[in-house]
Amino acid sequence: MQAGKHLKKPESYRIRNYRQFSDQAELVTTQVRIQETDLQILASKSPPFDLKERATELILQSRLQLEHYIVKHPLFLATLDPLPMDFLAPPLVREMLVAAQKAGVGPMAAVAGAIAEFVGRALAAEGVEEIIVENGGDLYVQRLKECWVAIFAGQSPLSCKVGLRLLPAQMPVGVCTSSGTVGHSLSFGKADSVTVVARSTALADAAATRLGNEVGAAFSPRAGVERALAKAREIEGIEGTVVICGEVIGAMGAVELVHLAS
Repeated sequence: MQAGKHLKKPESYRIRNYRQFSDQAELVTTQVRIQETDLQILASKSPPFDLKERATELILQSRLQLEHYIVKHPLFLATLDPLPMDFLAPPLVREMLVAAQKAGVGPMAAVAGAIAEFVGRALAAEGVEEIIVENGGDLYVQRLKECWVAIFAGQSPLSCKVGLRLLPAQMPVGVCTSSGTVGHSLSFGKADSVTVVARSTALADAAATRLGNEVGAAFSPRAGVERALAKAREIEGIEGTVVICGEVIGAMGAVELVHLAS
């Protein structure tokens, strides 16, 4: 998916103008919004059912799992620290608990990625051959051919000029981005973007939050990037990470960076 260079203003992220620049040539685009959950789904043409109707059902299922659990376990919503595993919790909640434990954050740090994967995985199992589910910049990707994802990094001069190449052998895969300078998600860091690639989209989401927190105000951009990459190497399950802070970029793991035309 590609975005234009005029998307460097933080407000463009809040109103999600970047979605207008997604490559839609081979995929059908559907948007579904239910309260805080706002998904853009790019799927193979002619799915065997009404895609928007089924996606709406899946979003409701995922939200009900979370909402019912939070009623009985309010700390799940509020804590910024990992919680013990609850084997009686619904599947979506368990995925978030595992991701939070690995990344060292509260389980809600994994919510966008977990819902994106829940919806994408279910649609794929029901006959959608290729699918990308985007939830606030967090992606679940299942394609049959090589594709690339642009990295939106706020006002950094590198924003939308650098992307990740994803190969079929890597998929399905989660690609999640956290930022301390744009977006509505809670972050204690100063990174323009931290992008994490992992098989688990919930883990990619939680890890992106944790690594973004590592790029703090007490560090120079270069030191902050290096600190985040060092922490990324310690988190089990991460396949690769890209960190952008101002004009500084760093990467680790199995990621292939590509230059994108302005």
